[in-house]
Amino acid sequence: MNEMKITPVILSGGSGTRLWPISRSLFPKQLLALTSELTMIQETVERVNDANHFNEPLFIAGEEHRFIIAEQLRMIGFDNTKIILEPQGRNTAPAAALAALYIQKTDPDGLMLIMPSDHVIADKTSFNAALKIAYDTAADQNLLTAFGIIPNKAETGYGYIKRGKAINENGNCNYVDQFVEKPDAKTATEYLNSGNYYWNSGIFLFPVALYLNILEKNEPEIYESCLKAMEKSVNDMTFVRPDKTSFLSCPSNSIDYAVMEKVDNAAVVPVDMGWSDVGSWTALWDIADKDINDNVISGDVIAHKSKNCLIKSEGPAIATIGLEDLIVVATKDAVLVCDKNKSQDVKIIVDKLAQLGRKEHISHTVVYRPWGSYQSADAGERFQVKRLIVNPGQILSLQMHHHRAEHWVVVEGTAEVTIDDKVQTLSENQSCYIPIGSTHRLHNPGKIPLHIIEVQSGSYLGEDDIVRFEDNYGRS
Repeated sequence: MNEMKITPVILSGGSGTRLWPISRSLFPKQLLALTSELTMIQETVERVNDANHFNEPLFIAGEEHRFIIAEQLRMIGFDNTKIILEPQGRNTAPAAALAALYIQKTDPDGLMLIMPSDHVIADKTSFNAALKIAYDTAADQNLLTAFGIIPNKAETGYGYIKRGKAINENGNCNYVDQFVEKPDAKTATEYLNSGNYYWNSGIFLFPVALYLNILEKNEPEIYESCLKAMEKSVNDMTFVRPDKTSFLSCPSNSIDYAVMEKVDNAAVVPVDMGWSDVGSWTALWDIADKDINDNVISGDVIAHKSKNCLIKSEGPAIATIGLEDLIVVATKDAVLVCDKNKSQDVKIIVDKLAQLGRKEHISHTVVYRPWGSYQSADAGERFQVKRLIVNPGQILSLQMHHHRAEHWVVVEGTAEVTIDDKVQTLSENQSCYIPIGSTHRLHNPGKIPLHIIEVQSGSYLGEDDIVRFEDNYGRS
């Protein structure tokens, strides 16, 4: 991979519903640290953090995750990485088209590596070896190349790729004979025993021009919608905003259906790289380190005579006695207890929460904002208590509330507070009062996070009682 650099395109549009209650729509699994100290999206970036072979990555994400992703990238040294914001999710084919059109402007003959942001790859050496083979195939022979995972069991949760004739003398790259849907157990066993099928990882290496040409020929509606959306796109800080009206006319389709299944020049590189899409709690149990009783335990947990379980707490202490083959997950506002063999059904619970009009599938008690986060501590008739954490150098919008007053108490750090025409600096254990209707703003001028206890009181305490006059994050 010396002749041409690859642009990694990292897709971050998933909601990870099967990992509820840890994963939620406003904070999905790719933003969580599930297998290491890094979050999954950070792990994905580190996989391609090599300036000798890769251009800086390009991200495709939704509006609601933009600031969290930008902050997680900043934490690992990527301060100005471009993030294309889809106005609405339209599956992987349009997402890849937006990226290809963006890359084409500066690197029309380039290659792009499509990677989901929420996958585990334990063996980076094998990944790099497969990427070298895919690079030679894609660059030298102008082929669309998929990464096929060599299966180790009859898995019914993945789509499969059937290999065709060999492309090179080494036999380590084949034409794609067929893409097949998720099979039943009997068919999956047949696929495994034949040795001719691989799991479809959803990772692809494409020549940018070839992908766009094939998309224009086979899915002209997708191509034209994405082309118009990018032609009318707007740059907003590190974010690229495709035109909403143009993009919403785009059909929803996957790369497999829209492109790969419709061409003869598709290749597959088989690889065994410790891959998992972490699509369920059972999948996480499969790949995680286990104790002597085959339990995967994290957080405040005491397990007695329990085995083959995943027990995780992000809130209260969990004590188990005599459990076997169960998933037990607790957050500050929800608890999941599930048969390990039925963890795919967690999505049904998430759907029911939505049908009931509840909020536990949407956000955690900690809500992330571009300036930091807040967490509800207590609430009752006409009052609410929150804990605010403002990151160093960050500033909230200049705002006003019609129905509530607020008290701010500085617990840690230094606060610069604006109330109407007065600016004051507060240190630890100092406080201030913001009357109803007063224009106010909070700024952390320091080098450590600012911790504030906020007490709201009034006739209405909803988050929509806010009038923004100025905002650093484009929300006014």
